[in-house]
Amino acid sequence: MGSARKTPGLRGPTSRLGAQRVELGSQVHGAPTGQLALGILTEPPRGAREPRPGIVHVPDWLSVAAQRELVADFRKWARPPAGLRQPRVPAGHLMSVQAVCLGWHWYPYAYSRTADDTDGAPVKPLPATLSALARDAVDDAYGAESAEARAFTPDAAIVNFYPEGAKLGLHQDGEEPSDAPVVTLSIGDSCTFRFAGVDRRVGPFLDVELRSGDLLVFGRDERRVFHGVPKLLAGTAPEGLGLPAGRLSVTVRETGFSD
Repeated sequence: MGSARKTPGLRGPTSRLGAQRVELGSQVHGAPTGQLALGILTEPPRGAREPRPGIVHVPDWLSVAAQRELVADFRKWARPPAGLRQPRVPAGHLMSVQAVCLGWHWYPYAYSRTADDTDGAPVKPLPATLSALARDAVDDAYGAESAEARAFTPDAAIVNFYPEGAKLGLHQDGEEPSDAPVVTLSIGDSCTFRFAGVDRRVGPFLDVELRSGDLLVFGRDERRVFHGVPKLLAGTAPEGLGLPAGRLSVTVRETGFSD
């Protein structure tokens, strides 16, 4: 595809070369069939910690059943049109992660209502179940009566699949006008999730190990923090999730854009 269309979400420079479409790997042996009820753990979150004010990590937030259903949903979202692809940065090289978007289509470094870096098809809608799950996440991270929880209106998700060996360089989520928190659900292999600073991408770093089912929320003064994933821990995923080897990251946010 060529350069991005002039949509309300456009924020920065994009590649003229376009992304590379990919297909998700085959179903792993022993994966469940059919849909399972989506739900977080019925008990209140345990072991939640705030390694920095505004950054909240809740281990084991998603039940195994919820993880399986999100993987099943991801397989549907990954299909074309507006399906799974490797984004290409403006400098021309492909990212090592594979991504599909919901609600708004993100590609480096812009948002659009259509998959402008691949087939130009309308982006798939953000499911109501995923939006509700993200609101539950902010409730648990900051408290149901917090200003963030009361105002949070997610409208987009960037769903990244990390094949074995994939990384995500330190970057700042700066394309969205909204200051609402970012919600990340981690499924599959564990990873090192790295934070730098709001005004720097160099050390000292804060490293958080995210395992399958963990929740990570960053907002407040850390909303624009530089962050990335320098390492996957291969072979650490629970069995039977239905996911190829690697890690699935479901990142839900409020963009602040309007049509």
